[in-house]
Amino acid sequence: MHELRTVSADKQTAYDDIAQQLEGLFTGERDWLANAANMSSLLFHSLPDLNWAGFYLMKDGELVLGPFQGKPACIRIAMGRGVCGTAAARKESVLVEDVDSFPGHIACDAASQSELVVPLVRDGQVLGVLDLDSPRKGRFDAVDRAGCERLVATFLAGSDF
Repeated sequence: MHELRTVSADKQTAYDDIAQQLEGLFTGERDWLANAANMSSLLFHSLPDLNWAGFYLMKDGELVLGPFQGKPACIRIAMGRGVCGTAAARKESVLVEDVDSFPGHIACDAASQSELVVPLVRDGQVLGVLDLDSPRKGRFDAVDRAGCERLVATFLAGSDF
């Protein structure tokens, strides 16, 4: 069992630490479902000020709820709808400092104030998204975006999807 450590160092160091822990969790395991579940838990318990961390997975042209940590969530999200659907449609990360200012934001948890969504893209195909929500406006920045993009790349490289 790998110990989860709460991150208290600067953000870049925090993401380096999380990446190292993630690689340890994935060592010898390529099952995408198990890896997604562990990654959700690691992020939720390692990053400060999160109220939701998890995955939505592409199924029949829409995003369907996958492994996550946090309160119950919306089950299906259409492509192009909300922050998750927008990130999937654009095939690029979307960082929203204030969800109230994002047209069409889907409020699964009224406590969420900011959001970061990173698409899972392999060979040009969207497989799903990693979604992080925070109860604090302005929680996410460019360092979070780059750190999560790196973690998603590790997830995709270490999992049979």
